[in-house]
Amino acid sequence: MEIISQNNTATNTYAIEVKFSAEEFDSAVNVVYNKQKGKITIPGFRKGKATRKMIETHYGANVFYEDAVNSLYNDKIEEIIEKTGLEVVNIENTEVTEVSKENGVSIKADIITKPVVEISDYKGIEVKKTVKTVSDEDVNKEIDKLRDRVSRMITVEDRAVQEGDTAVIDFEGFADGVAFEGGKGEKFPLEIGSHTFIPGFEEQIIGKNVNDEFDVNVTFPEDYQAENLKGKPAVFKCKLHEIKAKELPELDDDLVKDVSDKDTVDELKADIREKLAERYKTEAEDKCEADMMDAIIEKLNAEIPQVMYERRIDEIAREWSARSRISVSDYLKYTGLTIEQFRANFREPAERQVKLRLALEKISELENLEVSSEDVENEYKKLAEEYNMEIDNVKAAITEKTLTSDIKIEKAIDFVKDNAKIEEVTE
Repeated sequence: MEIISQNNTATNTYAIEVKFSAEEFDSAVNVVYNKQKGKITIPGFRKGKATRKMIETHYGANVFYEDAVNSLYNDKIEEIIEKTGLEVVNIENTEVTEVSKENGVSIKADIITKPVVEISDYKGIEVKKTVKTVSDEDVNKEIDKLRDRVSRMITVEDRAVQEGDTAVIDFEGFADGVAFEGGKGEKFPLEIGSHTFIPGFEEQIIGKNVNDEFDVNVTFPEDYQAENLKGKPAVFKCKLHEIKAKELPELDDDLVKDVSDKDTVDELKADIREKLAERYKTEAEDKCEADMMDAIIEKLNAEIPQVMYERRIDEIAREWSARSRISVSDYLKYTGLTIEQFRANFREPAERQVKLRLALEKISELENLEVSSEDVENEYKKLAEEYNMEIDNVKAAITEKTLTSDIKIEKAIDFVKDNAKIEEVTE
């Protein structure tokens, strides 16, 4: 196999022509013949017993050509990429220009490469790290969450519906005077303030009393999932059956012992204050790092191929599907979204991640950041512990080249942070 020509035809694009010799092609044809001969029938011969020449005579000389060309190309693609000496992102517009027994195979293709990246002034980035101070109100909110977890629902009979109550209602929706599908419910427990229903619905239940019958007038949002209801006004005829409210337990030492590993209210408050302080510190550090990375992206200069963004969107979508345990096709079917609308959700983070990685790779190169074999081995051990896997299985799943590249990115992040000018502010 040899590369006949390699020409830079546009930004990040090279046109190449690859040639496989007649001998390479004949060998590939022979491999395909041996794989397929057991499935081919020729009158007078048992399956698998006909020679290659007999099959080619019966079905045509090119009977194995297409599979042989595909096999050659797929088997040699890594070698082709290596021989170009280019940082290949994608191969497009592949075209077979010649296939013959005498001359072998010629293929043309366009190679999309990683962009030329420029970056400067990445040392001494100025950022603020704002650490929030834990207030008594913050502590009390956390305590209220604990109390809410062990609260009980009581029936309210002496007042009207308030914010935070659960109203048990019947409802039926009408648009243009006609009841619509999915707009009816009986004795439905609706928490007021949960924003479960259409905007404006829950607020109109506040002030109503048990056994009241009333209309709720709303307008469906323009982006509502049902096409026939988008932006339409609707009337819901409702009846209030019951009002329920949460009753929170009194905060005392007995409750503290029930909901935590502490013995007194003071001990619980001190523990919550300590944990909130740690959380606020971590949040401040994460925000500070994110601000640094945004500043790095702003300093990046590169013409990035669109395919790099699309590839990253593909990866994010696969990660989303694995976390959500639902296929993208099923999700689209259930939500009515198009694949374009679905992918649009990931475009902004994908573009940011691609730009940031290119910037950090360039910083790693400019600063000669090295990754030792010990760094790689320690990272393999860390991943094995994190995912509770045998280290050999981790090594089989993640190549050393990929891991080395990722470690370089982490070293570049550390370099930027170590050289940044951080002003710490207490909020």
